[in-house]
Amino acid sequence: MVPLAMTRPTTILVTITAFGIAPIFGASTCENLTALKLKNTSITMAESVAAGAFTSPLPGPQGKQPQSFANLPAFCRVAATLTPSSDSEIKIEVWLPATGWNGNLQSVGNGAWAGSISYPAMATALAAGYATASTDTGHSGGNPATFIPAHPEKVIDFEYRSVHEMTVAAKAIINARYGNDPKYSYWNGCSTGGRQALAEAQRYAADYDGIIAGAAANYVTHLQGAQVWSAAVVHKDEASYIPPAKYAILHAAVLEACDALDGVKDGVLENPTKCRFDPEKLLCKDADGPSCLTAPQVQAARQLYAGPADSRGKSLFPGLERGSETGWATLSGTRPMALADETYKFLVFQDANWNYLTFNAERDMAVADQKVGATVNSIDPNLKPLFDRGGKLLMYHGWADPGIPPQNSVSYYKSVVEKLGPSATSNSMRLFMVPGMGHCQGGDGTSTFSMINALSTWVEQGKAPDRIEASRVRNGKTDRTRPLCPYPQVAVYNGSGSTDESANFSCKVQ
Repeated sequence: MVPLAMTRPTTILVTITAFGIAPIFGASTCENLTALKLKNTSITMAESVAAGAFTSPLPGPQGKQPQSFANLPAFCRVAATLTPSSDSEIKIEVWLPATGWNGNLQSVGNGAWAGSISYPAMATALAAGYATASTDTGHSGGNPATFIPAHPEKVIDFEYRSVHEMTVAAKAIINARYGNDPKYSYWNGCSTGGRQALAEAQRYAADYDGIIAGAAANYVTHLQGAQVWSAAVVHKDEASYIPPAKYAILHAAVLEACDALDGVKDGVLENPTKCRFDPEKLLCKDADGPSCLTAPQVQAARQLYAGPADSRGKSLFPGLERGSETGWATLSGTRPMALADETYKFLVFQDANWNYLTFNAERDMAVADQKVGATVNSIDPNLKPLFDRGGKLLMYHGWADPGIPPQNSVSYYKSVVEKLGPSATSNSMRLFMVPGMGHCQGGDGTSTFSMINALSTWVEQGKAPDRIEASRVRNGKTDRTRPLCPYPQVAVYNGSGSTDESANFSCKVQ
């Protein structure tokens, strides 16, 4: 949009027709944005929020509001409903700093089935000076039964359309508010947000200049299949069930066997693929006990490490890594992971009575691929359109992730390298594996870092991240720092100085 010169400099004439914007006056004030006309869009709210005054409509833990909301600067809060199809009802919010805007957009992703605006992630982006946007992906609440059956358009909205439509609308709203488009646009998401990131990179290369995909749930048909399979492994025969009380014993045995393989004994596996620990070492000598595994439990642990395979032994999806054991209740607890069970129950088989114990990985993943794979999966390695326009993609994944096997991210990265070549990939895409980190955050490793700072430096200054500084924070204090290294490099101890200080490590291929 090119604003016309006006006698009052705070008034803007909105004239862009590419987004279906009708001309209005006074859109430079927050409240006047309610008059903004966009294609398939209804602006439902535009209000100024004073510094520290935002209250989320979603209850937090024990009904408390996150402290980060109290520290927010003043901003313009815009809500809208998007209707790109006759059955679409995509809710979005766009937050615009009242002062100190850095000129850029940072959209944020969702988790699981979404169903709500990601307010905490928006707050982080706003506090850093970004205009920010989020969507509920086209439905309210987390229960798939409310939007999957008989709503194919809502499913498409959830799979990929809602994020694109939100992005187009957010840029138009930013233009109307400030008089210019964002200079750079970024996507930042983990888990489902990581899948959304790769869907954007593959389907809508022009939407974002930089994309962050954390622990991407992008191979839905096989990921959710492997998650269902993991539950079946321990419950088809209840003798195979490993009680949570034994997770710590198994994890300690893994560390005892493999912690020192990277040259530093620190309670974290730098590269768990080097670990060959066999759970048979914990086999009970006599009767079952709290510090050993029964034969069926040993076999179950082996299967969880290996992941599902077809009848010829070919892997259908990676297994969990050694070092992730303390989080095994995520997939192998008392019941299957809800998202995985619901994906196959409602999206694949469309049968509310489907029983996960009947799951056959080879057969049922093939059915899922055929029925929904083309729309729900984001596994296309051809990122040439994104790379050709200068777009950058940062992926990251915790090696101790107990929900999404980390080798899934490695596999996708390798597929891009194979498709486009090592040089083109390295110039536009980096993968950072995080030792000891769980799903998107937490764990025993250095799980505090800023991917958005690394990405924006790459996009805006052309400086690719050769290492990203990370820290481990416990009880509010940093007790360890380490570099995160671009795959396939790992952090290698230089041989002197504290092993809790990043400066004493180098990124190398081993």
